[in-house]
Amino acid sequence: MTILAVDFGSTFTKGALLADDGTVLATGSTPTTGTQGGGDILDGYRSLRAALDVPDGTNVRACSSAGGGLRLAVVGYERTVTAQAGHRVGLSAGAKVVHVAAGELTTADVAGIRASRPDIILLVGGTDGGNSNVLLHNAARLAKGAIGGHGSHAVPVVVAGNVHARDEAADVLATTNRPTVPADNVLPQIGVIAPESARAAIRDAFLHHVIGGKGLSRDPAFAAMVEAATPDVVLRGVEVLASVAGVGDVLVIDIGGATTDVYSCLTPEGEDAGLRKDVVATLWHARTVEGDLGMRWNAEHVVEAAAAEHLLDSVTDPRALTSYAARVHERPGSLPLDDAERALDLELARLAALVAVRRHARPAQPTESPRPLANVTALVGSGGVLRHTDAAGHDHVLGAVLADHAGGWKVPRSARATVDTAYLLFAAGLLAADQPAVARAVAAQIAP
Repeated sequence: MTILAVDFGSTFTKGALLADDGTVLATGSTPTTGTQGGGDILDGYRSLRAALDVPDGTNVRACSSAGGGLRLAVVGYERTVTAQAGHRVGLSAGAKVVHVAAGELTTADVAGIRASRPDIILLVGGTDGGNSNVLLHNAARLAKGAIGGHGSHAVPVVVAGNVHARDEAADVLATTNRPTVPADNVLPQIGVIAPESARAAIRDAFLHHVIGGKGLSRDPAFAAMVEAATPDVVLRGVEVLASVAGVGDVLVIDIGGATTDVYSCLTPEGEDAGLRKDVVATLWHARTVEGDLGMRWNAEHVVEAAAAEHLLDSVTDPRALTSYAARVHERPGSLPLDDAERALDLELARLAALVAVRRHARPAQPTESPRPLANVTALVGSGGVLRHTDAAGHDHVLGAVLADHAGGWKVPRSARATVDTAYLLFAAGLLAADQPAVARAVAAQIAP
């Protein structure tokens, strides 16, 4: 039986038709329909199926970031501990963290959460057996706050704080019928971060309460088809890639039109494997999203961030780059028209990659440890700008990351660079749980 892996993106719907042993039979993409009002997201999907000549009876697996992806607000006990842990878990679950609040929520805090328009709220706070007052106070505030509506139409809350108070917090939220999904504590004890249960709960809330409510399709088949948010699936694909024999630790840079996402899958060793040096432990399988670094919607911010990192000194013509960034920011659907614009596009990508990886690698707080990337052996680039350039373009972007010795992080000592030109990481992620052998076969085709 063939498998069709589909990613419903905000701009393009991508597909990979696979044999049952993981062999790629065909790949393609089509503009995503139904996200700008009018039409239906399945119209583009049907066009993609026709273009790929998908046989009847094909097993379809799908993920989605259409309609703005998954927006998450994090509410915690103390910003530098549980709120930060929740923020890290939210990113690893494929969410764009749009708001972080800490401490006992006030009326103004609730208004701030409401204004950020979250799809899901992650409520955390307290280690297991520790403080429960703040968690229960915040549950009461969220129960009464009109965030996304009332009752079953309200924004769902994932409760992932002190397990000894979790059921009581869920009962408080249930008094107003707010949808609630319980999970294990993301910070069961100081120095330990446990993301898996919360990731699964966020995924469950996304599927049951969010994806069908974005107005992308009138056909219930769309909500039934989608299994997870795309970034969550890609992180699973990165984990599969790291498990392929001979690959080792992996660093992935996905340069998009609105954000640049960085994923890492690392194996702790030495003192990192046995010591808890940080209050919030390092996530060894992690994702960070840079919402100000994008090739189109945030192109001007890429130049600003590069200037703050003193990277514009390496740009041949900063004025031309600044002008180009302003133009594509105004016309986010534009593509480079000639060699000069293609060179400027690659320069934007190089700067976005450098800034995003520096942020991913550096410690979140001065008292924390940097992310240990020196042992990364596989650097994978993704995103349209890399998929549509040549080997010299790949080296211009990824080679710059591997040579960033002045960036304030430990550059990989012996990494091999490659580009996911067929866009297969998401397909490997979709198959990871129930078809692991096929997932590894797909991921092996990406390995450098």
